[in-house]
Amino acid sequence: MFNRIYENIKKFMRENYKSILLLLVFYFVLMYPVPYYITTGGGTIDVKDRVKIENAYSSKGSLHLAYVQELEGNVATFLLSFFIPSWERVDSSVYKVDEEESVESIYFRNRLELEESTNTAIAVAYKKALKTFEVVDEHLYIIYVSKNSKSDLKVGDEVLEVDGEKIKDLDSLKRIIGHKEVGESVLFKVVRKKKTREVEAEIIEEDGEKLVGISLHLAKEYKTDPKIKLAFKESESGPSGGMMLSLDIYNKLTRQDITKGYKIVGTGTVSEDGTVGEIGGVKYKLRGAVSKKADIFLVPEGENYKEALKEKKKEHYHIQIIGVKNIDDVLMKLENLKIKGDG
Repeated sequence: MFNRIYENIKKFMRENYKSILLLLVFYFVLMYPVPYYITTGGGTIDVKDRVKIENAYSSKGSLHLAYVQELEGNVATFLLSFFIPSWERVDSSVYKVDEEESVESIYFRNRLELEESTNTAIAVAYKKALKTFEVVDEHLYIIYVSKNSKSDLKVGDEVLEVDGEKIKDLDSLKRIIGHKEVGESVLFKVVRKKKTREVEAEIIEEDGEKLVGISLHLAKEYKTDPKIKLAFKESESGPSGGMMLSLDIYNKLTRQDITKGYKIVGTGTVSEDGTVGEIGGVKYKLRGAVSKKADIFLVPEGENYKEALKEKKKEHYHIQIIGVKNIDDVLMKLENLKIKGDG
């Protein structure tokens, strides 16, 4: 039986090898990379799937993060973008990525951005809801190493000490460097892959400033009451969901339902004082909100809000767009909404 199958396969290959080779060549041509990203629109994430709080209050509506969907550019996706109206080409040169950086370094930095965003969202929401939270631990990480750096420091190293002194930020490092001359070295004590080691870094000069060619990030760990658990996927990163995360946490901590029964999608960073910051990809995120049949789209005031209104008019979207400045502003505007279904 197996011999017969083998013979049939050989016969098929002999009779069709030219067509098979042509198909393989065609496939590899279509998969050949091009210097573009293809933006295919936006998507949404229900925040309740990412935030768990003890004894949380429920809501009739829902709060969603908005994000942009992108495909790696290749010949196939590039050609399809000319025929699919919602697919748009973005020149890869707009993404300022250091080609010498590893994927692991970029991933680590993006995850720290998400962690910082979520911690800020927790602090803002707990403070607004008059709930208890406190910083219980801090970790100082290296998130970028310049190609001009004269050291063996790595992205992901946790800095414990510099020249025997504990530091908490870049200003502390600059103070230590300031007492030395260009060409001298400072000694870093770091944790790398769970092992403590000492690494020397030579002081260099750029634009008249003494540096060692690194960027630092202070990551905080919070203890909260009630307890909170966040569950983001490995593929999710970045700070643009901070506002919506704050709103969902606040909504779970307070008896009043801020959703009023609406499906609310939004985007925007949030700072420790509650200010909502602008983001990119607004029109794609708005498109995603519309495709998911959202009632309301929350967006930072200013250029983001203007862009969203322009896109709504252009595409004839039926969705309410609300521009916001800070968390207090968001809550006030949601408070002024009628409950969905009321007259």
